[in-house]
Amino acid sequence: MSDTARMTVFLDRDGTINQEKHHLSNPDDLELLPGAVAGLRTLKRHGFLLVVVTNQSPIGRGLFDEKRLAEIHDRLAKLLRDEQVEIDGWYYCPHLPDEGCQCRKPEAGLLRQAQHDLGIDFDTSWIVGDKLSDVQAGRRAGVRTILVATGYGQQQNNLPESAECVDYFVPSLVEAAEAIVQDIPSHQNANQ
Repeated sequence: MSDTARMTVFLDRDGTINQEKHHLSNPDDLELLPGAVAGLRTLKRHGFLLVVVTNQSPIGRGLFDEKRLAEIHDRLAKLLRDEQVEIDGWYYCPHLPDEGCQCRKPEAGLLRQAQHDLGIDFDTSWIVGDKLSDVQAGRRAGVRTILVATGYGQQQNNLPESAECVDYFVPSLVEAAEAIVQDIPSHQNANQ
């Protein structure tokens, strides 16, 4: 890993960090999942950048606009900052599923854009999400993958294609962070 390339955990938003609410459109409806803060703190403590990558088709559907999405992200950032957790990057796809864009997960466009912007090292990075589209995006980018049981994760893990793209299946972000930290090469741990 070069001195400038950074290890990162890409995070899906809904069902991974906060409670899954179909097409969340009101910042006041945000609720952090149990264990999310503890998991994110662990990752930060071990030197990972935290980057949110989220599909937001409600924008393409006209259910809300990018200003409302910014309000939702500002509220989530405040909830996390209040717990001493800072998100290093926010990336979203506003497109509908059938538009064929390269940013909507399971495509890896959001991860590649973040890599370009933030100097991320994919070889030491991970993605954590509650849908196969999250981990499929990670697989396409060449990062390791964790599916959490929160949100849609329990159902998604039962799908036959999960075996092809899920490196770890864990109950929540707490266990995801533990798995990631245990995988850090010993020479990196020595620098912490």
